[in-house]
Amino acid sequence: MNSEQGKMSAGADKYKDEIRIEKLEVYAYHGVYPEERKQGQIFLVNAVLYTDTRRAGEEDKVELSTDYGAVSIFIDHWMKKNTCYTLEAVAEKLAREILLNYDLICSLDLEILKPEAPIPLTFGCVSVKIHRGWHKAYLSVGSNMGDRKKYLEDGIEALKAHPLMKHVKVSELIETAPYGGVEQADFLNAAIGLETLLDPEALLEVLHEIENAAGRKRTLRWGPRTLDLDILFFDKLVYESDTLVIPHPDLHNREFVLKPLSNIAPNYRHPLLGMTVNQELAELEKSSLSV
Repeated sequence: MNSEQGKMSAGADKYKDEIRIEKLEVYAYHGVYPEERKQGQIFLVNAVLYTDTRRAGEEDKVELSTDYGAVSIFIDHWMKKNTCYTLEAVAEKLAREILLNYDLICSLDLEILKPEAPIPLTFGCVSVKIHRGWHKAYLSVGSNMGDRKKYLEDGIEALKAHPLMKHVKVSELIETAPYGGVEQADFLNAAIGLETLLDPEALLEVLHEIENAAGRKRTLRWGPRTLDLDILFFDKLVYESDTLVIPHPDLHNREFVLKPLSNIAPNYRHPLLGMTVNQELAELEKSSLSV
């Protein structure tokens, strides 16, 4: 994975304003050793909350901002109520809960410091620091077997019900001829936009679980399927692994992808091609007419 592939903050960091909480002292019960989890110790928490403070600043209304006092109390309560073996788990789980409970925070930096760590040497502190946030993803969904509309609806409802997704937006359904040269029934297709706390590989796993629940069989490439869910874009990420390529490598050649996507994200710009969805669709339609 190259440096660009490792950066997933383009969507999560849409706001650059910061609310900072520094050296919040919490007495909690986290650690590998039993005595740490039983007796407890002091932890320090640093948090940078990325949000939009403009309206709160212009209108001078606290309800338009994130209450840093409430977040501090939330951190204190969560760390005292829960117990983890590692600082990594404390940071990961706490960051997720903050993002799920405070809608105005789009992303955050969270550092958990352990000044009394059981190290038999003189040291200042040990800590784990992470960056987490909401990501914008666009998906395509299609079906050409059985009750196509029901498969699509059930898949979309599964996304809406997932605890780490929000603001699920769905395009109009369109019917299209099959793509790839395999003789089969026509498809119903749609595009989906959503925000998620999942990383791309974890999102892919969830999509596969939803497909499997719909009885999806992967026996023939470009063959018929009860439900097909693909990741098109993830923030402005350019990413490649053994199982996933983002942006989807063939989306600019697929009218059944671009047409519904233009319904919900016409001006979304491809991070590699530099064209908006509407521009890609117009280019594809133009090339189709010239053939």
